[in-house]
Parts: sequence; structure tokens; C-alpha cells
Amino acid sequence: MIAGLLGGTVVGDKDTAVHTVSSIEGGKPGSLTYLTNPKYEQYIYTTEASIVLVNESFEPTAEVKATLIKLPDVGVAVLKLLEMYNAMKPQKKGISKMASISEKATVGEDCYVGDFAVIEAGAVVGDGAKIYPQVYVGDGVKIGAGTTLYPGVKIYEGCSVGANCIIHAGAVIGADGFGFLPKPDGTFDKIPQLGNVVIEDNVEIGANTCIDRAKTDSTIIRKGVKLDNLIQIGHNVEIGENTVSSAQMGIAGTSKVGHNCFLAGQVGIADHVKIGNCVKIGSKSGIDKDVPDGEIRFGSPALPGINYHRSFAVFKELPDLRRRVAALEKEINK
Repeated sequence: MIAGLLGGTVVGDKDTAVHTVSSIEGGKPGSLTYLTNPKYEQYIYTTEASIVLVNESFEPTAEVKATLIKLPDVGVAVLKLLEMYNAMKPQKKGISKMASISEKATVGEDCYVGDFAVIEAGAVVGDGAKIYPQVYVGDGVKIGAGTTLYPGVKIYEGCSVGANCIIHAGAVIGADGFGFLPKPDGTFDKIPQLGNVVIEDNVEIGANTCIDRAKTDSTIIRKGVKLDNLIQIGHNVEIGENTVSSAQMGIAGTSKVGHNCFLAGQVGIADHVKIGNCVKIGSKSGIDKDVPDGEIRFGSPALPGINYHRSFAVFKELPDLRRRVAALEKEINK
């Protein structure tokens, strides 16, 4: 049945049955697993899993106890299986009597609203949205159809979230941008943050990520963006379509990031910086200058990819170079 669903070819017992999934190294009898990364091939010869999905090109070099299903693209097949499994899980439905929903709010059809969720006046929640317990949806907030807000998400007044978005637990959307005006006496005046946050369709935002509202206008997260956990997006930032960022990335106010970029973990981007389209930035890099389209950056301050690797090749040799210079100086002094 599985081979038929995925369009694969069975090698081994065609009657093998499974009831769960597992990793290839931790496979147990009755489980299905997969091999996508060649460095894990060693485990296919020892796994106790009953079925292993492999690419058509895979040829074992030793005996494999499991039944193999050969497929054109294992990654695509695994995604299809996981989507089918997820669709079969029980879906949350209904509106809790312990939720607080303003009479001036609009909640669409087939929505789920959990215990102690709060939906304020003027908020609009689209059809099929899921609002988990203890979510706060502020005045005038718009939530698109099919969007899921996991427990503890807070969305401040006036912000907008598109359709089919996923916002994970503890994320805060629309808190004030970090704006303060220094005074002669060393104290600060708070600059009012009057804008909002606009999140377009099909965006996923990780747990405890914070996206600040704009001072004026909007902080904008374009469609298809995927943000990991523990990310900070400053006021008036714009992130282009289908850009992806790993955890602990931070972008200071008014910077712009293009479409289809990849920002690795702990990247820091200074204020008023423009990142072009299809840019890749390595982990822990610090960006304080504009980056053109298609560039690769590493390091802090960041350098173009090839320059960084050349510089690092020199840097790691510095201790030995220092010893050699010291020895030469000693000879010269003699």
C-alpha cells in the first residue's frame, strides 16, 4: 500500500506491515524509516525498522534485513507521508466557554478558540483559524483563514496576519519598536510607535520570536517567510518573500532583506542596511553594510564568501606565524 501511494518499487517482503515511524538509527520492528543522507547509510545494515525508503540509485553493500521501497526522490516521499499523517490527526474544533471574545469581534466559521484566549473588539478571525489557549488577539487585529496561533501568542492592536500562517508558542507580534530619544540629563524620552506589523500569507514564525511594530507605517513580513525560534525583528524592517532564517537572528530597525535569502543562526544585521535578493549569510555573521543581490557573506564584520575563507586560512595560521617571527627576531638580535 505504501509503495503504491508513493509510486515506489518494493525490494523484499511485499506483505511487511508498519504502524509507526522512526529514525533509521533508532528503528524498531513495525516502524518505517528512510535514508536520505549518505552518511547514515551504515545504519541501514543494522536498523530494526521493518521498512526503509531509499532512492532508486541506492545499492546496498551488505545484507539489509528490512524491506526496501525504492523511490525517485525519498525527500519528497517522506514529506508526502508526513503530510498525510498530520492530516489524519484529530483536529481542534469549537469555541471554549472560557474564552473571552468581544461582542465587536468577528470569528469565522469552523474556528477553534481555546481556554482563556482573548479576542478584543474589532478583531477579525478568518474561517478555519485555530486560536490556542492563552492567545491574545488585540483590538482591530486581522487573522487570515486557516492560520494557527499556538498557546501564548500575543498580537498587539492593529496588526495583521495573513492566511495559512503558523505562529508558535510565545511569539509576540507588534510590541513597541525600540525607540528612545536621549535627553541632556542622561534620561530618555520614549518615541511613540504608531505603526503596525503586517504578516502576509503562508508565513511560519518560531517560538518566542518577537516582531516589533513600526514607528510609522508597517513592519512587513512578506509571504512564504520562515522564521525560526528566538528571533528579533526591529521596527520598520521588511523581509522579502520566501526568505528563511535560523534561530537567534536579529535585525535592527528600518533594515530591508530581499526575497529568497537565507540567514543562518545568530546573524546580526545593523539598522538601515539593505540586503539584496537571494543572499546567503553564514552563522554568527555581523552585517553593517548593504549586500548586493546573490552575494554570500561570512564573519563579523562580514566579508564576501571567498575573501572570508582566504582570510580564515591566514588567521588560523597566526599562532605558528607568531612563533616563527619570534624565532627570527631572536636570531636577528644575536
